Amino acid sequence: MRFLKKILFAAALCTAAMGASASPAEPKNGVEYETLPTPQATESGKKIEVTEFFAYYCPHCNVLEPQLAAWVKKQGDNIVFKRVHVSRDDSVAPQQRLFFTLQAMGLVDKLHTSVFHAMHVERNRLNTDDAVFDFVAKQGVDRQKFIDTYRSMGVSARVRRADAMMQGYNVTFWPMIAIDGRYITSPSQADQGSKSARNEEQLNAQALSVMDVLVAKAKAEKK
Repeated sequence: MRFLKKILFAAALCTAAMGASASPAEPKNGVEYETLPTPQATESGKKIEVTEFFAYYCPHCNVLEPQLAAWVKKQGDNIVFKRVHVSRDDSVAPQQRLFFTLQAMGLVDKLHTSVFHAMHVERNRLNTDDAVFDFVAKQGVDRQKFIDTYRSMGVSARVRRADAMMQGYNVTFWPMIAIDGRYITSPSQADQGSKSARNEEQLNAQALSVMDVLVAKAKAEKK
């Protein structure tokens, strides 16, 4: 019986240790996050700007989305949250323009999750303009109004801005999260210190914990 108690106690300690490492309270620069060599301009005033670099086709971005949405809701007025759809090649261009068109039309909150569902559950690649137009029309969006916005100079400017931000933040993989133009982290990087995550949800949870610390750090530095 005494031996069994020792085993159970050891197991409890291991579980506690894993839980603690899964939520790094003191993430280290160069390990769980990076400090940008050149801070990037933000537009959030006294609030902390949090920017997600993502792509609709990215399976990791798809898994992160519900956890990130819950985190953003929890942060409330503490942050200003932005998304930037990254570029890659011509096959991704329609998805990128889809996002920035939804953004220009004020439809991201309404259709963002639906786009992920279409791509990762329904296997709709959305890799041509016509596929995108058909998709949004089925969502009840005015097809011609969407097409006009999709092909507008305003959306083209948003795409160019996204490309410039990718260079400024040195975005080479995604999802990646930037905190107030100064710090960057990601689910894979947030696990570098402990390497304790056993699945993608745990990786995401670690990243969100690191983001909590970085938001607090950036807020303190604004004072």
